[in-house]
Amino acid sequence: MGIKKFIKKAKHTLGLTDCGAEGKKKALKELLKRLNERKINIKKTLETSLALEKRKELKEELEIVSHQIKKGKKILRELYS
Repeated sequence: MGIKKFIKKAKHTLGLTDCGAEGKKKALKELLKRLNERKINIKKTLETSLALEKRKELKEELEIVSHQIKKGKKILRELYS
């Protein structure tokens, strides 16, 4: 997955608007920050949620967010090297 495609997909997932013409590194760092915040919120909700169906949805969302964080970190490392 290309850098632009990842950033666009992550912004869509988080419901963010276009932040203008920032650098790739800065935009990617901001996305990773928000993805980590989202991951923490999902974990907190999982601890308090009792409904089986809701827990299942949250676990799936947590997997997706974790996967996006891994991809983002990989792309960020490539940009710095």
